[in-house]
This record gives sequence, structure tokens and C-alpha cells, in this order.
Amino acid sequence: MHPHSDGFVRAEKLSEPEPVYPLAVNLCTGCGQVQISYIVKPEILYGSDDYLYDGAITETGRKHFRQMAKDIVQEFSVAPGSLAVDIGSNVGLLLATFREEGMVIQGVDPTPRMTKIAIENGLDTITECFSANVARRIVAEKGRASIVTGTNVIAHIDDVDDLMEGIDMLLTENGVFVFEAPHLLHLIEKRAFDTIYHQHLSYFSVKPIAAFAARFDMELFDVKEADIHGGSIRFCIGRTGAHAVQPAIARLVDRETKAELHSLKRMQQFTRDVHTLRHQLITMLQNLKDEGKRLAGIGAPAKGSTLLNFCGLNSSILEYVTEKNTLKVGRFTPGTHIEIVNDDELLRRKPNFALILPWNFAPEIKKNLSAYTAQGGQFILPLPIPKIL
Repeated sequence: MHPHSDGFVRAEKLSEPEPVYPLAVNLCTGCGQVQISYIVKPEILYGSDDYLYDGAITETGRKHFRQMAKDIVQEFSVAPGSLAVDIGSNVGLLLATFREEGMVIQGVDPTPRMTKIAIENGLDTITECFSANVARRIVAEKGRASIVTGTNVIAHIDDVDDLMEGIDMLLTENGVFVFEAPHLLHLIEKRAFDTIYHQHLSYFSVKPIAAFAARFDMELFDVKEADIHGGSIRFCIGRTGAHAVQPAIARLVDRETKAELHSLKRMQQFTRDVHTLRHQLITMLQNLKDEGKRLAGIGAPAKGSTLLNFCGLNSSILEYVTEKNTLKVGRFTPGTHIEIVNDDELLRRKPNFALILPWNFAPEIKKNLSAYTAQGGQFILPLPIPKIL
């Protein structure tokens, strides 16, 4: 059982019961798709002002998604005035760049606090979950789209048949649906179990996505690997025959096959690896506490909630967690109820060690907080193998 990973608790609600939900991963031994077994209602996960994820909070993310939009426009020779629709547009990182490139834009995102920011910045956004009905409204108002994007959001959608119905409505005949998500292969190899939480319903790899697209007379015609979020993959889907199929697909399918990625045997090994990692991390942190060292956490991402709860790490181990996103400051981590304070507190309170929870942004965090190590502090990375930097 696990709390909502982005459900950061207000101080006045700490004494109230906190909802928890089953969190387990299933493998389809037929097609190889991996997904969680229990679906939390989207209105619980996204439909309130308590959803605080801001995709623009890191420089790494801003640069990556800005470049992604530019690459898409260039690669597919998208003409100025064409429509670009971004699913799960958040504060509008991709939308803003598409607009700079001369495109008509439309965002779709169910999180009121984030879409308010986008709309205030002049980025047209519908505050709803994407659906075929939403797609129908967009086509009626703005026509069909040359580009539809989704970054770290398609895995959040339960009714994928409805998703593809909407994509089919939206795309022009030569239009492209580009979505990016963590690659299951990297998740398994890096023991990145903290990527598993209720917002992430699906864990994608090339083989099942190719088969999935074919069900809708669509074709996965290209894939590209990216370093963002610990190892992601960008899927490019179009109508069957509209685009040349690139050799990168066969290469990645071969890698997945050689890694036995879609086998129950590999998933069982992953489970053993994760439990070993948990034991290693708990032992390391407890030994440091026993030596009288003071420990804190850095960052309060959703993945951090999975790690803290799975490892049973609360304020008896980590005195507090620091955070760059001021919307989270003053709240407490889901389930484990560790106080979240501003990043500046790391320098003022001077813990001996700081556990980096958003490990996928570790280089940027180390750079931003170099003053902490200059005064003698040390960072800890939790995975793939817990280590003191």
C-alpha cells in the first residue's frame, strides 16, 4: 500500500488519515507490456490545487524539452502556422517553443495550478484530461494537428484506446505523434524502482508499443534515446506507410530481446535486485546515524515518495527534505511525513550527508548546491547502487 506520490501533506492535515492504494506491477507475457495493477482515479491524482509538479523547475528539463520541440519542427519540416497539440502540457514548456517556431498551439492538462500558469503566459490550454472528446473539440476549433506530443504523460493514461481514437482524429494524414517516457530497459538495468508510482500506469518498451500502434492502423516508425529521467525513449508514431521505418527500431528491439526484458524471469530478478538495494541503502543510512551523523534529503519528487515509503525512511533518519519548488516548501512528504524546507536550509543547518532523491538530476543539483560540499557536506546517491559521492 502506498500514498499518492504527489500528495504532499499540509501541516494542518498531518493528524488526518492519509489514503493509501495498492502498488504492484504486472507483466503481460503475451505482448511484453508492463503496467500497475490498481488505477487511482485521475481526479484524485491531478484534479486539485495540491498537484504541485512543475516541469520547468530544473534547468536540465527546460533545456531538454525546448530542444525536443525544436528538433521535432526541424526533423518533420513542420510549416509555420501548423497546429501542435501537447498532451499533459503542464506549465507549457513545449508549447512556448512551438509558438516561437511559428506554430499554432494547444495544450491539454488536468492540473489547475499548472494550467493557470500556462494560460497566464498566453499559452492556450484546456484544463482537462486528454480524451477523444477533447480531440474532437480541438479539431472543430483549430483543425487537425501536424504534431501531437506527450512528455512523461502517456504512461499516465488508463484508457489508451480512447487516447488513440483522439490521436487519429487530431493528426493530419502525414502528422506525427511523438511521446517520450522512461524506457523500461533502463528502469530494470538501473534498478530504478522509484519510477513506479500511481501516476505511472505503464512502463514502455519498443516491442509492445510497435504492436499497440498497429492495432489502430498506425505505425511506430522511429525511436530515439534520451538521457532525461535516468534514460528515456522518444517514440514517433504516424499513419501506416506515411513515414519510412527507421533501423533504430530493430536495434532497440534486439537489445530488449537480448536482455530478456519481457520475460517473467527478468522481472523476478529485478524484484530481488530492488530488495537488495533497499537493504543496502537502509544499512548505509542507519550506520551513518549510529555514528552520530546528521542526514537530510534533497528534492521531493514523486519518485522520492516511492523510495522513502518502500524503504521506511522517515524523520528519524532524514531530519528534513530540502526543495527548490517553493510550492512544496512547508508541506510534508506523503506517507513518511518528513518536513519539506527551502534548499537554502541545507547551507544553514549543515547536515553531514544529503540523500539526493531526484537522482536523475544529480549533476544539476550538485552544481546548484556546490556551496554545501564546499563547507564539508557529502551527497548520497540512492541507486543503482547506494554510494557516498
